[in-house]
Amino acid sequence: MARKIEVVEYDSEWEKKFKAEVKEIKRILGKNCVEVHHIGSTAVKGMKAKPVIDIMPVVKDLSLVDGHNAEFEAFGYECMGEYGIPGRRFYRKGGDQRTYHIHIFERSNKTDISRHIALRDYLRSHPEDAKAYAQLKTKLAEEFTYDNDGYCDGKDAFVKELEEKAIIWKKKQEHIGNCMSMGMCFGMSIGLCIGTALGNSSLGMCYGISFGMLLGLAYGSSGK
Repeated sequence: MARKIEVVEYDSEWEKKFKAEVKEIKRILGKNCVEVHHIGSTAVKGMKAKPVIDIMPVVKDLSLVDGHNAEFEAFGYECMGEYGIPGRRFYRKGGDQRTYHIHIFERSNKTDISRHIALRDYLRSHPEDAKAYAQLKTKLAEEFTYDNDGYCDGKDAFVKELEEKAIIWKKKQEHIGNCMSMGMCFGMSIGLCIGTALGNSSLGMCYGISFGMLLGLAYGSSGK
């Protein structure tokens, strides 16, 4: 029988399960592992999702990952190779009762790593879009309960549009952060000079940093 597609209410246990699984994944990958991210819908609090936890380890050297396949298999995973995405190593666990997916990328692969993190963070910050995505998935799960290809095809266009919005939003957030950092440095310098002249350099720095941060926020948010 084909795997059943179901979308369920958010479960707070998903985060705990992610953290528990990551411990063994880090042990398997060893020093090659740089960081591990919880991605996908189960990483968005309050969002309905398929109860499959998506995990994204980032490694220094992707070519070393295949050498750990026997260890992943012993941990209950199927080793699927790239599985349609060049530069990835994909592992799945649970058979027809799928529980985990692992997507491993090399840290040099900024494109794939960034799009996964951007989409997750965008959904966390935009509950209306998260709700719309969950509603679409619920509808498709009812329509294509035992047809994974039909389910994936049904949400493909929506996900691509969502990823584009997420990437633009993420870049803007990074721009704002950079502007705020520059503003704080500028404000601290000015505040120190004024504070020293008035005999209270610490107070001057505090006011300067606050002013600079607000100035940077305003400039960054303006889109310039």
